[in-house]
Amino acid sequence: MVELNVAAVRVAFPALQSGFLFADNAGGSQCLSTVVERISDYLLNTNVQLGADYAVSVSSTTRVADGAEAARELFNAASTDEIAYGSSSTMLVENLARAMEADVLEGEEIIVTGEHESNAGPWKRLAAKRGAKVKMWNAEQLASSPNNPYAVGLQLASLISLVTAKTRLVAFTACSNILGSVVPVAEVVRAIRERAQALGARKTEVCVDCVAYAPHRRMDVRAWDVEYCYFSMYKVYGPHTSVLYVRSQALRALSSLAHHFLDVSEKPYKLQPGGPGYELVYGCTAVPPYLRSLTSSGVLDDAFDAIASHEQALLNPLLEYLRGQADRGVRLVGEEYVSVARVPTISFVVVGERPINSKEIVNAFDKTGNIGIRYGHFYAYTLVESLRPALIVDDGVVRISLVHYNTVDEVMKIVAILKEVLA
Repeated sequence: MVELNVAAVRVAFPALQSGFLFADNAGGSQCLSTVVERISDYLLNTNVQLGADYAVSVSSTTRVADGAEAARELFNAASTDEIAYGSSSTMLVENLARAMEADVLEGEEIIVTGEHESNAGPWKRLAAKRGAKVKMWNAEQLASSPNNPYAVGLQLASLISLVTAKTRLVAFTACSNILGSVVPVAEVVRAIRERAQALGARKTEVCVDCVAYAPHRRMDVRAWDVEYCYFSMYKVYGPHTSVLYVRSQALRALSSLAHHFLDVSEKPYKLQPGGPGYELVYGCTAVPPYLRSLTSSGVLDDAFDAIASHEQALLNPLLEYLRGQADRGVRLVGEEYVSVARVPTISFVVVGERPINSKEIVNAFDKTGNIGIRYGHFYAYTLVESLRPALIVDDGVVRISLVHYNTVDEVMKIVAILKEVLA
């Protein structure tokens, strides 16, 4: 396994030179300097209308096409014609749901999870419009932690029991932005397809939320066999924009949201009316080269293997400390142990005889002036609301979210403050 040169990694992020400890990365990672340079270069030198024949427009059009190629590479999609950009993941899924309206029939079923509402809310609204039924694939108690009611995760057996001949869409997260648990996407999709086909479903598609997955693991929409997948570039070291993958066959069946006179029947423009922020799209071209630079092979798979290995080292001391505070009332939310199916997004609560509100714990970190963590439901409102014993949803959980540019020394600083707070 290739080890990351974390000191070299951190040089690529100017914000890290301030000494501030960024541990709220699931809400948005720090941005590469090369991303900012490309955004600036686009606006200062090629900020013209696309599609014209004059030289600057040709250059600008090529740059935006390169942005689509960068996203295609990260998804491992077959074509840039399967890539749509948008201002946020939530907006992209809203557009997707609108474009799917005509192909959802009354009485059909949509299965969603209680994770981030971006991959639930649009489908709930679509179901209400079309007379479809919404089913919940809920997180359940993990067998590995029988004494912790907050140690929950998605179980494949529970999902399969929900699939029927009426299942039109299954929308789930590849990784929870609260639980930190990685879902075996290919296995889940294969089981959905086998079950739906055996029952004679008219049409069953899959939409995977990779927002909390993409910074930590390699996406592969072709190996996964999914119709739809999306993630936010600003959580993968890029600018504040998001990307949606739509398999070409599925794209052709969607209604267009673009102007009626445009022939975009097989183009992703049908899902991004008016176009994205072109300077941001070009800025995204800096992300794959950075990731490839993390290993000598220059291969994305190797880069994400190295990222995962380093992140396991970040996870271990923090999970070990928090597990050891069970008598103090600390309860990890999600998987309690380090594993390949766990990313360094760690959530917990303090309950029992001496409970502490999540907000109060985060306030102690805020007072240091140089560490950022967060509390709340993180738009996974349904998941937090479902946790029992019941939590105050808006107070939610304490979340510490790390990525590969964080260090073990930073983790130990976090542990030191937690020791003071929990004393």
